[in-house]
Parts: sequence; structure tokens; C-alpha cells
Amino acid sequence: MPTSPTYDDVLAAALRLQGHAHRTPVLTSRTADQRLGARLFFKCENFQRMGAFKFRGAFNALSRFDAAQRQAGVITFSSGNHAQAIALSAQLLGIPATILMPQDAPQTKIDATRGYGGEVILFDRFRQDRESLTRELAGQRGLTLIPPYDHPDVIAGQGTAAKELFDEVGKLDCLLVPLGGGGLLAGSALVARALSPACQVYGVEPEAGNDGQQSFRSGAIVHIETPRTIADGAQTQHLGQHTFAVIRRDVDDVLTASDAQLVEAMRFFAERMKMLAEPTGCLGFAAACHGGLALAGKRVGIIVSGGNVDLRRFGELLAS
Repeated sequence: MPTSPTYDDVLAAALRLQGHAHRTPVLTSRTADQRLGARLFFKCENFQRMGAFKFRGAFNALSRFDAAQRQAGVITFSSGNHAQAIALSAQLLGIPATILMPQDAPQTKIDATRGYGGEVILFDRFRQDRESLTRELAGQRGLTLIPPYDHPDVIAGQGTAAKELFDEVGKLDCLLVPLGGGGLLAGSALVARALSPACQVYGVEPEAGNDGQQSFRSGAIVHIETPRTIADGAQTQHLGQHTFAVIRRDVDDVLTASDAQLVEAMRFFAERMKMLAEPTGCLGFAAACHGGLALAGKRVGIIVSGGNVDLRRFGELLAS
């Protein structure tokens, strides 16, 4: 198994991503600051290429392929954002891409993945094991598997979002990061420990799928059934070996947010900050508002991980 990623790997990833990934904006909101009595900095990865931070890890991983791997192609499994990220990165690098996606993934994410040139194979996430299906196809076709989160190059790439945040705003007292499989959280924690050692780092996952919280607090990876939550980007069943090792060492705690709290955060972003964020992307802000943290007077970083939500579904959620 490859070695665990380090902050130096994040620095190397940042160099590979120059000229390819967007340097996304860091936005602020006086209304949010007044509500929490804190200074909030929103790192808006919903403005990243293909609409989410996932482009960073995917492009970093694929850019390290050798000639034989590039010719044979890449395979992955994803509910949507990593799928699009792999498809787009593969298109930019001239690599064939095969992606297994759950049949109930947002249609916009399926369409976008196909639009980037990826071959999409649908499966039932509640009845089939995506990882075993993917490994079987990889073996049959000679493809290189780049999983959504549990890979050192993916983790290092995701960490570049937090690096940009710290580079722009300086040291923080607290950093809130959405948590699914842990790639973004692990990469962000590596950066926080290097650039702002006193910063408290929190992962935030859906209340209905708190496997990360259970794992963090028990000291061993906990597996759960696929959670039913509107945060489709965080419907993971367990953390990865690489991600858990970093999270256990460098993260302070894992919090949760309910679907209702995510809708509230989506509404705030839309009404007060004039931006579209998908439910998973709202996890950090939801926890800032409802997670019981003592944030008054503190400088708080919040990573808004993505904005890929079907507009009809977006309207239904805000109307509910």
C-alpha cells in the first residue's frame, strides 16, 4: 500500500494543479459573522472546475500516471462529484475513464460525467457493493483504480483547497470541513497542522451517516449501511485506511448536521450570499451554527465543498 500523504505531498500537488484548478474565492458574510459572533471565512469550492473540490484530487492523481496507465485508462466509483472530477481530468490528460455511479445519483451529475467523456456504468448503491464491482472491472480491463478518497494522491490534491485558504487569510482558530470518506478532511488537517498548528479541525458529516464520528471516537473504522440523507456526496459507508490514519492523528473531533440544518444553510447561502451550494457543501456551516462549538470571537474557516445540485431538487428542498 502506498505511504501515507504528508504536507510536502500537498505542496507538490499544488504545483501540479497550477494552471489547471481554479483558485476559488474566499467569501465573507457580515450577517453570518453577527449571527455567530465570529469571523467566518468561506472557502468556496462550489466555484471549482466541475463544481467541487474533487477536481483537485482527481487531477493530481491522474497527472502522476505513467504512459501505460494513461493508455489503458482509469476507473472509479462515485456518487457524482468524484465521477465528474475523474472524467474531466481524464479528458484534459487524454486518458479513457470508466465510472461506476449509483443509479439514484443526481441526474445532473450523471449527465455532466458523460458530458466530460466518461463511460458511466450505473449500479444500485443499496443492493450492490461498488468497491467489489469496480475492482472486478479494473481487473478485466486492465484499468487503474483511483478511489474517491482513500488514495494518497487524492488526499494531497484535496488538501490544496485548505492551503489556499490559509495562504489567503492566515492562521485560524477553527476549521470546519465536510466529511464523507475523509479525503478533504485528511488533506485539510495535514495543511492545518503545518500552517496553523493551534487551529482546531473538525469534520462534519450527515447525522444519518455518522460512521466517521463513530470511527474517530472508538479508534477503529466503523462500517455502516448506506445512509439516507440529502447530502449525497457524503453517503459513504466507512472511512478509508489512509484517511482514517490522518484524521485520527490530526483532527480534533467529528460533528454531525441534520438534513433540516443543511437545508437551512443552503437557504442562507442562496438568500444572503447569492450562491448555490449542494447539501454536502453546507455541512461545515451547519455545524458552525448548530454544532455546539464555542466560536464567539474566533476566526473560523469553513470549506464549502461543492455546488452540484439539481435545480429542481434545490427548489424542492428550499420549499420544504
